[in-house]
Amino acid sequence: MSHKLFLAWLQLTREKARLLVATAGIAFAVILMFMQLGFQAALYESATRVHESLNADLVMINPRSRALMSMNNFSRRRLYQALGFDGVESINSVYVGLGTWKSPASQRDRAILVLGIDPSKITLHIPEINQYLNKLKLDDVAILDRVSRPEFKPFITEVAQGNTIAPEINGRKIKVVGLFTVGSSFGSDALLITSELNFLRIFKTRAASDINIGLVKVSPNRNIRRIAQAIQANLPKDIQVLTHDEFVQFEKNYWQKNTAIGFVFTLGTIMGFIVGSVIVYQVLYTNVSDHLAEYATLKAMGYKDSYLLIMVFQEALILAILGYIPGFALTLGLYDLTRKATSLPMAMDIWRASLVLILTILMCFISGAIAVRKLQAADPADIF
Repeated sequence: MSHKLFLAWLQLTREKARLLVATAGIAFAVILMFMQLGFQAALYESATRVHESLNADLVMINPRSRALMSMNNFSRRRLYQALGFDGVESINSVYVGLGTWKSPASQRDRAILVLGIDPSKITLHIPEINQYLNKLKLDDVAILDRVSRPEFKPFITEVAQGNTIAPEINGRKIKVVGLFTVGSSFGSDALLITSELNFLRIFKTRAASDINIGLVKVSPNRNIRRIAQAIQANLPKDIQVLTHDEFVQFEKNYWQKNTAIGFVFTLGTIMGFIVGSVIVYQVLYTNVSDHLAEYATLKAMGYKDSYLLIMVFQEALILAILGYIPGFALTLGLYDLTRKATSLPMAMDIWRASLVLILTILMCFISGAIAVRKLQAADPADIF
């Protein structure tokens, strides 16, 4: 096997310029696949950061809700009814609304997601938010996500310097007194958190009795899923009860199935795979064609097709590894650059690194399998 591998390496390195071009092409395909998968994962993670940080074991929502950006209301009474079930320790609620940010310093209005929380309770497992809970009890006070769209940078800089800004949200002047970090989202330009009372002042048509998200904490050592099933079975069908993990998946499913974003990034990954396959095929096919006489000589000497095929596949494996390593290294830099430029949570993980490695090897093997058809058809008598 080592002898075949050595021959495969010699075959590839004989034309160093061709090998360099092939390596660069495969590395480009690897980068393209990594970036598409990275953007897709970053989208899902940024879209579920609020969901992930909710202080709840169970989440109650209106069954007609589609995503955090389009949460329907349901009666707070359902949340109080859930408190009566055995194993339920405490309840909490969240108001969600999409408002309009208007400021004299900005040139146009901006869409902003507003969350109304109870400042007397820990609603989100985010220390930066919880340190402002006492201030959120004051009238018309809110805090802003520092990782908002670039258009909000002047406002964020002002608040970071210790100043208070007073934009209008849906026509009501709100004092932004602090910052927190959740992260950029594809759904809105920024995220604002305020108290439930201030939320109802901003969204004047909303009734206090109609909430968007109900949070349920279960007593320790109790079966969370069983309690969820009990609540769902005994309350009217105008609410849906999800575990915390199911609520996170609920948001991911929306972006995967109801928008074109998942399809676009998946298509981009497939295109990277195809581009790499074409490049590897061209290299291997040319290599086989240029050395067809040598391969035919080996066949005349008694070497079986399987021996020659394994050597070509080893060439494909070498190309896959040579292209993957620089592609992986460059992707780490691009992830870091994208994370700093867009605040999207672009990061490498073992699952994605393994997936792209497998795709790269598969890509090279498929190309090799097509290229060796010429070798299999080679007849020493015809060549000589």
